[in-house]
Amino acid sequence: MSENSSSQGNGGHIHRTLQTRHLAMIALGGTIGTGLFITSGSAISTAGPGGALVAYGIMGIMVYFLMTSLGEMSTYMPLTGSFSAFSTKFVDPALGFAMGWNYWFNWAITIPVDVTSAGIVMNFWLPHVPSWVFSTVVLILVFLINYLSVRSYGETEYWLALIKVVTVIVFLIVGIAIILGIMGGKPVGFSNFHYKKAPFVGGVPAIISVFLVAGFSFQGTELVGITAGEAATPEKSISKAIHSTFWRILLFYILAIFVIACVLPYTNKNLMNSDVTHITMSPFTIIFKRAGLAVAASVMNAVILTAVVSAANSGLYASTRMLYSQAREGYAWRFFGYVNRRGIPIYALLGTMVVSTLAFATQFIVPQAYLYLTDASGLCGFLAWLGIAISHYRFRRAYVAQGHLVSDLKYHATMYPFGPIFAFVLCTIVILGQNVDAFVKLDWANILMTYMSVPLFLILFFYYKIRYKTHMIPLKQVDLSKSTKGEKYESTEE
Repeated sequence: MSENSSSQGNGGHIHRTLQTRHLAMIALGGTIGTGLFITSGSAISTAGPGGALVAYGIMGIMVYFLMTSLGEMSTYMPLTGSFSAFSTKFVDPALGFAMGWNYWFNWAITIPVDVTSAGIVMNFWLPHVPSWVFSTVVLILVFLINYLSVRSYGETEYWLALIKVVTVIVFLIVGIAIILGIMGGKPVGFSNFHYKKAPFVGGVPAIISVFLVAGFSFQGTELVGITAGEAATPEKSISKAIHSTFWRILLFYILAIFVIACVLPYTNKNLMNSDVTHITMSPFTIIFKRAGLAVAASVMNAVILTAVVSAANSGLYASTRMLYSQAREGYAWRFFGYVNRRGIPIYALLGTMVVSTLAFATQFIVPQAYLYLTDASGLCGFLAWLGIAISHYRFRRAYVAQGHLVSDLKYHATMYPFGPIFAFVLCTIVILGQNVDAFVKLDWANILMTYMSVPLFLILFFYYKIRYKTHMIPLKQVDLSKSTKGEKYESTEE
């Protein structure tokens, strides 16, 4: 394993410039997007209002456990690209290798999906301009934001997330007004909760299938761990961001689904729409229109645009830091660990941009590339969550085994060891249950597209394990030192 070149030559240092408000909005903005604005309706259609609320509630609790697990490790050892490094230090270097490359690959191919979505959204206003023109502009824009400084990334995410948060708050106020009859005519009350088969439609299998939708919606919360190495005061800001963000996310999602379920019956066909091409039939758009907002579709289209630009921006940041982390740990070429004087891992940024641009260009050769990229990245986030749960379980056990007191930790994860075990079990169920119908029908093409990230992860894991003959690190030999190879920081706290 090689030392990170950021500590050599004329390289700069990682800058700790992200404040608590940045971290909170990065985590919040990472989860409030098309999953809430568009696909949350499909959860109600599938499992009914009660089933959707149960599924999102359980998944939200699991994500909370994961975030507190990540918080405990990140406040103890704030590293850039943290959870890949945690897998290396606390479990097995092979797991860290596979986790890092899996996560980098996930975001690198998700960026072109998000910029393509931005182009589709822009066609709502300018249908005669090719969507790839807008997509290219967005791709260049997010590159420039990430190229300038980590502070420019943090500020951009703060304001983009704020737009989404304000939209959700206004939606909740309008929705409650419609339920009570203050807006939109007669009060709708809670009649849709006992309409036909409601509140639970399809029983337990339907709730389990909605876990998948809910899981995808919550993905992005782990970005707090990626930003740990660039937080100005990680011991304070990470824990604050985790607590405030979780409750806001859960509150927003649960209340939004409750409002949608009250106003629209689960049989409403518009609830089945699940992509940005159906913005005029988004539950948010329909409810705003019902309240008398004539320009609802344009307003929501603008909000969706901020959501996909935010996702692309965060994706480029996360993948760049993960590639940098991989180089620092010796899992990638050394030059990807170089940091310029503005605190940017510049070669990791350029390398990721090249891959993302090539992935984006595939749509000109293969028309279905957009769908293939979406499917390929599907389970990568859940695999990352599995790694976080395993790493935290091992970290706490190693910490105690080496004679440390849990009370000495600055931040304590909730309900250890239940939290990481619960997260591990639920993530495993979600991964295995991703496409059961394809196995029943032996639809191998569908199975391959759905699960391709799993064999890729296993290939990476076993390649490293066999080549370097690694093993699970004994608890008393786990490296609990609060530094890593060559990583240097420059604090610019205000």
